[in-house]
Amino acid sequence: MSVFVDEAQLNVRGGDGGAGCVSFRREGPVAFGGPNGGDGGKGGDVWLVADRNSASLLAFRDHPHRRAGNGVHGKGKDLHGRRGDDLYIAVPEGTVAKDMYSGEVLADLVNHGDKWLASAGGRGGRGNHKFMSNLRRAPTFAEQGEEGFERWLKLELKLMADVALVGFPNAGKSTFISTVSAAKPKIANYPFTTLEPHLGVVRIDDTTEFVMADIPGLIEGASEGKGLGHQFLRHIERARVLCYLIDLVAMDGIEPEEQLRILQHEVGNYRPELLTRPSLIVGTKSDSASPVDVADWKHIKMSSITSENVRNVVNMLAQNVGEARQAEPVEEATIIMRPEPEHSWVEQLGDNEYRVHGRSAERIVALNDVTTPEALNYIDERLAKLGVPKLLTRAGVVEGDVIWIAQFSFEFVPEM
Repeated sequence: MSVFVDEAQLNVRGGDGGAGCVSFRREGPVAFGGPNGGDGGKGGDVWLVADRNSASLLAFRDHPHRRAGNGVHGKGKDLHGRRGDDLYIAVPEGTVAKDMYSGEVLADLVNHGDKWLASAGGRGGRGNHKFMSNLRRAPTFAEQGEEGFERWLKLELKLMADVALVGFPNAGKSTFISTVSAAKPKIANYPFTTLEPHLGVVRIDDTTEFVMADIPGLIEGASEGKGLGHQFLRHIERARVLCYLIDLVAMDGIEPEEQLRILQHEVGNYRPELLTRPSLIVGTKSDSASPVDVADWKHIKMSSITSENVRNVVNMLAQNVGEARQAEPVEEATIIMRPEPEHSWVEQLGDNEYRVHGRSAERIVALNDVTTPEALNYIDERLAKLGVPKLLTRAGVVEGDVIWIAQFSFEFVPEM
């Protein structure tokens, strides 16, 4: 039996960049040639891609970690390393990716083919041939590969359906969708039979069809989270048409009109704009309800058991869906771009200990070989061009204080 999963956690990490190579020409008459170390390859990126053939987030429940390929190290004779393979992760249409810790929405993938760069691969290190200059004729260092970016995501699925069935538990939603489509949800005579949404395709003729979603039953207080209300309510957000199914039997003592009032209140309390969505109000179980309740009901009524008025309800829903499709604009994927600031700043960690923040400064240290004097001189030159020593002096750093940049620490020596 397949399992529907509409929430999952996902850990993504881009591939590490390959390291640059230190190499010198040694062929033929050239006994001591110039540097010819090749660059390392860039690490692969991780992409989320909306795929209509993916139905749920089940694939991430037990296997939440995804990593792209690493870049290959550079070699001598100016041979560059191969780029790491990108990783494309298929997710269902309607998947929302959030930062797991802040809850910030990062991407909303609506249509088939929408994609989002979830984690970038690390930059490949430059080989020693890139560091040759008039003052540095034979550089003996190269850059290390940059580590791939890693993050934890929370994925949420909001079903993409034309019609969402909204009603109290045991209002006949599952019976209705199983009658008009091939969907086979669990049907029983007790509340909360349906604990996960079901989708069914309703076909009118060769040219007309629509997707219907059986949403688990709502109760009073659902918009405040009662009865897993938020989990269920979010699945109606993208539906073009809402179909309120009202139980005319009123098995729990809630009269039909009161059921409708509560349902519309909960929907509006969750998302006020949903109350302006095209909707159809249908009374169910007309075969079992008392003649008085059936006569007092002012809206259309049906019985999924006897098929009374079922065809009329389906035709009305198809008409509403057709009008909604023509009226709505094409919804595009929402991608939140937040580039990291390039400027540097100083944070005091404690007495005589500071950290320099900033992508540019961190990259200079992380990518370079800090074990050779020549490389350290190059790092000093680059940091000086960024103005890091002046920033440290203005922050009150004095000689001998410990300075952290990325994962490396140094003792501060003021500029002469």
